[in-house]
Amino acid sequence: MLRAAGCVFAEDEARLLIEQAPTPADLAAMVSQRTAGLPLEHVLGWAQFCGLRVAVDPGVFVPRRRTEFLVQQATALASQHNQTSQHNQTGAARAVVVDLCCGSGAAGAALAAALGRRVELYAVDLDPAAVRCARRNLAAYGARVYEGDLYQPLPASLHGRVDVLIANAPYVPTKAIELMPQEARIHEPRAALDGGSDGLAILRRVIAGAPLWLAPGGHLLIETGQRQSSQATEIITSHGLIPKVSRSDDLNATVIIGTRPTTRQAPGS
Repeated sequence: MLRAAGCVFAEDEARLLIEQAPTPADLAAMVSQRTAGLPLEHVLGWAQFCGLRVAVDPGVFVPRRRTEFLVQQATALASQHNQTSQHNQTGAARAVVVDLCCGSGAAGAALAAALGRRVELYAVDLDPAAVRCARRNLAAYGARVYEGDLYQPLPASLHGRVDVLIANAPYVPTKAIELMPQEARIHEPRAALDGGSDGLAILRRVIAGAPLWLAPGGHLLIETGQRQSSQATEIITSHGLIPKVSRSDDLNATVIIGTRPTTRQAPGS
């Protein structure tokens, strides 16, 4: 049935469904949901991400494997901060990390797990269902999860303190959403997909707000499409951040890093 319904990895999905279903009746219901187009992760109730099993409730954005590259880049930068803090004996080495548009909290959870929980983690999403899911996934890491629009619900005490700011904000151009797989278009919140006419509407707001929150030398990391990277880099530069583009062809992932200078730059420098 799964193969006939167009599931490319039907055998793998069947194995997962069989392992998950407590009874034959439950299995039949789960197969029915999957063949009707519900994302596998919503049927199972979890997604595999960076080696973790992350809870994903129905209607919540499903973390993509390409976003593991964002987590890898963020983990390296946060680890570098922790090592520098230890070397300088500036107290407990705990990078301050903010995860905007956190969805299920998968990226924050994976980063915290990779850092051995040596992180002061904050997460934000606009969708109440995503916030509830993220609170479950991030509880073990002592994270504070807020419901609201980007930076709006974050405490002002974080101004100028954030070492790593990650944002897997929506970046699909509005007209391209109709070309996405049906399971994403129908079963994931449109607000988690739609990045406006050029896909950069939300990311512009993320970038514009970042300098207020980043510590000197702190880093903003955003995921974009490869074709958007040049324009996104220009936006980052226009807000006084130093850009760097990282690319993983294996994961088909593009991450742009904007670093706040450690000292005030002279005009024109």
